[in-house]
This record gives sequence, C-alpha cells and structure tokens, in this order.
Amino acid sequence: DRKGRREGSVVEVLERNTQYVVGRLIKERGLFFIAPDNNKISQDIQIPSDAVGTAKKGQIVVAKIIQYPSNRRQAIGEIVEVLGSHMAPGMEIEVALRSHDLPFQWPDAVSKEVKPLTKDVPESAKENRVDIRDLPLVTIDGEDARDFDDAVYCKKTAKGWKLLVAIADVSHYVQVNTALDTEAKNRSTSVYFPEQVIPMLPEVLSNGLCSLNPEVDRLCMVCELYISDEGRVIRSGFFNAVMRSHARLTYTNVSKILVDGNKTLSKKYAALVPQLQELYNLYKVMRKGRELRGAMDFDTQDTQIIFGADRKIEKIIPTQRNDAHKLIEEFMITANMAAARFLIRKKMPHLLRIHEGPGTEKLLTLKTFLNELGLVLGGADKPTPLDYMHLINSVQGRADAHLIQTVLLRSMSQAVYSPETKGHFGLALEAYAHFTSPIRRYPDLLVHRAIKHCLDKKPVESFFYGMPDMVVLGEHCSANERRADEATRGVVNWLKCEYMMDKIGESFKGIITAVTGFGFFVELKDIYVEGLVHISNLPQDYFHFDAATHQLLGERTGIRYRLGDMVKIKVVRVDLDDKKIDFELLGYTAKSAKKASPEKKQAGKSKFSKTKKKKVVADVKTAKKKPAKKKITRRKVSKS
Repeated sequence: DRKGRREGSVVEVLERNTQYVVGRLIKERGLFFIAPDNNKISQDIQIPSDAVGTAKKGQIVVAKIIQYPSNRRQAIGEIVEVLGSHMAPGMEIEVALRSHDLPFQWPDAVSKEVKPLTKDVPESAKENRVDIRDLPLVTIDGEDARDFDDAVYCKKTAKGWKLLVAIADVSHYVQVNTALDTEAKNRSTSVYFPEQVIPMLPEVLSNGLCSLNPEVDRLCMVCELYISDEGRVIRSGFFNAVMRSHARLTYTNVSKILVDGNKTLSKKYAALVPQLQELYNLYKVMRKGRELRGAMDFDTQDTQIIFGADRKIEKIIPTQRNDAHKLIEEFMITANMAAARFLIRKKMPHLLRIHEGPGTEKLLTLKTFLNELGLVLGGADKPTPLDYMHLINSVQGRADAHLIQTVLLRSMSQAVYSPETKGHFGLALEAYAHFTSPIRRYPDLLVHRAIKHCLDKKPVESFFYGMPDMVVLGEHCSANERRADEATRGVVNWLKCEYMMDKIGESFKGIITAVTGFGFFVELKDIYVEGLVHISNLPQDYFHFDAATHQLLGERTGIRYRLGDMVKIKVVRVDLDDKKIDFELLGYTAKSAKKASPEKKQAGKSKFSKTKKKKVVADVKTAKKKPAKKKITRRKVSKS
C-alpha cells in the first residue's frame, strides 16, 4: 500500500469461527430474521418459516447457521433454542454466554470425575506436607466472595518480617490431561457477572475442597517470604502444606479494625487483632518500597450495581479501595513476583504476566496532549514507570488531575500472558507471574504445576509442558480473558440500558470521558452511566477532531469539547439491541466554550465532508420535530 506495507487477498475460507448466533427474532413482510446480539455480525440472519419452531416474534433465540453469507446471498439459519422474552430477568447473561461462546455447562466426563470427591480433605492427601494448621492464617475478601484462593500470616523477626501467603492447592485436584483439566483450560478463567459467576472449576472444588473456608483443613501451596525492615524481600521459597483458616474476614471489617479502631469488631476478633496489626505494619513498610520503584497506582473509580426486584438496577454506587484491599493486593503482588523469580531461576517453562510500556504512536500522542497542558513526561523516548508516577504525583490537587490520569492510563499497553520475560511496566517489575488465584485463573494453575515439579526435584525435561506449549497457552488464556471481559462489559451495558429506559427525556450533568471523530461520550454524575453525544447533535458548526489533544474543535465558533469537560445533556434514545445510549447536548461549562486561535482552527481536517455535514444537520432538524419514543430499537441490517 502507500505506506509500503504488503497486501494480500482472501483466497479461501478454511474454517468458520461462528456456528451459532443469538439474537432477537423479528418479522418483516412475512419473513423471519434474527438481529444478532454480537455487534461484530453486521447482517441479520434469515430464518425460513419451517425453521422457526415454537419461537415467537420478539423473543431471544439461538440459531445455527446452515448457510453462510456471500456477496450474492444472505446468511440462513435455523432456531435451535428459545431463551425467552427480551426483558426477562437474567436474559442479559443468557445472551452473553451464547454470544461470546462461553462454556457454562459441565461435560459429563467432568461430572463423572468430580462425583467421588468428598466434602473433606482425605487424611492421605495431608501426608508429606508441612502442617501449619496452628498458625492464625486468615482470608480477607469482599462481602460477596464465595471462593477463597488466598490466606495470609506474618510474624515480626529480628531483621524484619516473615510473611506466609498460602494459596489453594488446585493442582492436587486438577491433574494434567484429565477432563477437568481440559475444561478448565477451555474456560481459562471464571467469569464474574453482576451477582452471578461462571466458575472455571465445578463448585465442589471452587467453593468447596479448594476454597480456603474457615475452620476446615485445606491443602495449600505456601510462598514463604522474609522481608527486611525496609520492605525489601530478602529471600523466598515455596512448600506444600495443610492449613486451616482461622477466620473469613472482609475488607470492610478489617479496615474498620485497623484504620477506624472499631471497638466492637476489635472485641469480636480480639485473638486476631495483633496478627492483623502486624500485617498492617508490614504493608505500610512494603508500600514505601513500591512507591520508590515507581509502581503505578491510578486513582480509578469503580462502581457496584445494586439490584432491586426482578434483577433490575435500583442504583449504581461508587466503591472505594481501602487499606485492607491494598494490603492484600501488596502481598499477592509480592508472592506473584517471587513465583516468577523462582521459575526463571529454575529455568522452568512457565507463563508470565506481560505488561509492556507505551508504544511509539501512543507515546507521541500522550506527549502532544501533555504539551498542551504545559506538562512534560520524563524519560524521553523510553519513559519508565517512575517517570509516570512523578507526573501523576505532580498533578495531584489540579482540577484536571483525573483527566490527566485517564489519558496516562489509556497510553498503556494491554497486559497478556506469555513465556517471554518482558517485565510488567505498570508494577515496575522485571518479571511477574500469576500464582495467587488458581481457582479462577488457568495461568495460575500452570504456575503451580511448574513450582510443584521443582519441589518434587524432577528434571526440567520431564515437565508436562515445553516452551512451545507455553506460547500457545499464553495466547489461548489471553484471548479467553478478553472474551470474558467483553462478555461482562456487554452484560453491564445491557443492564444500564434497561436502567435508563424510563429516563428518556430527562436531563443530567456529566463529564466527557472520551472524544472521537463522531462525537463524545459522557458519564453522568451520580448515576455512572455512559452515553454518546453524536457530532450531529452539536451546535451547527464544522467540527475538527484532534486525537492528540482529545478534543472536538468548532471551525466557525471555536468551541472546544474536551476530555474532562462538564456538560449538561438530555437522554434521547436507548437502544437495547446495540446496548447504546444517546444524549443530546443542552449546555457546557465556560471552559468548553474557550475560543481557539486561528492557527488552531486550521490544525486538522474533519472526518466529515461538507456533503455529509449538510445531511447530518438536515437529519437533526428532522429528528427534533419528533418526540423521543421509549422503545427498544431494532438493530439495522447494515452499519455505516
């Protein structure tokens, strides 16, 4: 092409990656179609009348494709499953599971393998393990957690601390090349939907034998760490053990004990308070070491969905990470780092968690944006995590600090699994593995197997996997992690669309969270729902999109709409099929109305031609004559 890149053309399709399609059954002019839920499928699927079965118009169905589309013919399918009404409680998850091809039913072979398992750990399984049942190990998790991967304990020593991070020994129960292992690999991760989990392992393991539940014996693999008074890991090692959790604690209660000094909770857990205080002392020392090496800590805003009747959103509330969250996070990161170093030292094939620094293009865009604000990111062409943290710390207290953090975060690469030692940029670590969550992540299980192989003093050559296997497994697990994230995001967007259905016509204030060539996205204040203000709904002007500075600039008026600006909008449309919400701009802050210099006005080219602009404005004038309708709009057969 014009950039010197080689081009090719598709000669033959060897294999299709989509056999089944889930969507809403529609009927037009006597013909049945399925409007696919998957946005990547741009065409409706025609259903012959004799292949509709018992399905009714408007229901959500699953169809098997029996004829794939070509340039001259439409895709044809047959209905194989009727899921029910579009608005039925829980339908969003049923659709997500099938749209993203997420395994959610256990094969018979898996059920057969787990059937003999008992509720308690057999005595024979406890042999040849270090007995740490007397140590006051505790789990600290969220209120709604059901599977407990990790427990912690620490003791003050003459030179610092001894920290034990005990992790569920999943590898004891999930043996290589069994049906259970095959299914765990196929899933790769547990999928966490709002108030529902699709586990990687059957519940008899994930919530039972593997879970470090309180006051029961459990098998575990322990990472033993000796940490100096300065918070530096002096040495570390691993061993197989049998443990007994002394309490199932929550982040909220631990924070109330350690930070707030809650007397009622301190009395309830009096026997454990000294241990919790020692854990907290160790965390505060290790935290300083984390800051010194430049590990990033973005102040992001998480939210929690609160449901009412029939699984409908009642409200969305912000959640805050407290010191108990950070304490456990710090200990898990330290154990994961120790696992990576151990396996590298032993030259074992294993998976690492890779997070590379920003690419050249993203870095250039970031520096242009920062330059507009009079800011500089250190490190020239190769900024370090410490350079990022210096910048983050320097903007604390500024009105646009959150905006700057958002742009910095978006400049990052996506973390993946790979056997290559490329480091973890965000954590400022040369090597990092996932070891602490084998109940819900397959890469962690692989790391456990590699460590156990070393503990058994077996030669590297006899390990179940080689480096080529790890390359394939890394790609597989990374892809399935993205699949789970996309499915979860789709479910949340569906629920938020339902939540906004009765708010069409209402006005809200919000902040611009993303700017594109076709408009900007706004997150509503106190509601935490995002929608689009399309460029056609802006004042009649010719807007230029500047990707580097994250803004739309009006050519005639000089009005700017920038990332972080406060605006007032009206909800005009909710599309459940596409999971999109459209806003109309009502007002904007004085900062947004800032006029640009003549030079700035000529800086870029609009993504819309004049012909398109006239058409868009005409469409807006027509649209304004029609009142907004509270209806679910059908997805179009083709997209622009």
